[in-house]
Amino acid sequence: MPTCVDAIYKTLFSTKIKRPLFLVPVQAGFPSPADDYLEGRLDLNEHLIAHPAATFFFRVTGDSMIGAGIHSGDLLIVDKAEEPRDGSVVVAVLDGELTVKRIEIHDGRLFLAPENPDYPLIPVTEEQSFQVWGVVTHAIHSF
Repeated sequence: MPTCVDAIYKTLFSTKIKRPLFLVPVQAGFPSPADDYLEGRLDLNEHLIAHPAATFFFRVTGDSMIGAGIHSGDLLIVDKAEEPRDGSVVVAVLDGELTVKRIEIHDGRLFLAPENPDYPLIPVTEEQSFQVWGVVTHAIHSF
């Protein structure tokens, strides 16, 4: 059963909001003043998006990719310009359904692999309609 990707968002670059960037690690122990380490402003577009015209965002539903750190509700950054290869996490269309899975190639055969032992490996055959929409480059996860 494919994991659903329930929304597609096109990258919007008209709004440039740069947030403060601190170049000091954050301690999980005793707090330390960090104002002295303020380095400048950070635009996440510059760090997370390599190909703006080919980048989309998808919202995930389902739990088949939890082993890869992708949870239901996460926002995926997907780059259509990246070349999918063995081991890539991709958003693909299989028989008309969007899914997010890892590409695996075994003995020349293509499979879509979940990252949850509760789900089976999905063989992709020539009889099926299959297309990779793009390679997942980042997952944004809220707590």
